[in-house]
Amino acid sequence: MDVVFALADRVVLMAGGRVVLDDRPEVVRDAPQTREIYLGGSRTGERA
Repeated sequence: MDVVFALADRVVLMAGGRVVLDDRPEVVRDAPQTREIYLGGSRTGERA
């Protein structure tokens, strides 16, 4: 992933066939939605 973020001008994060984020790599990398989509839910006590 670091290579993608280093080379890309824009990153599109998709989930379920929908665009969730379309922004600069650092914005997508740091967005809470990115972690939730790739690592799982954000409910208390839930493990990824």
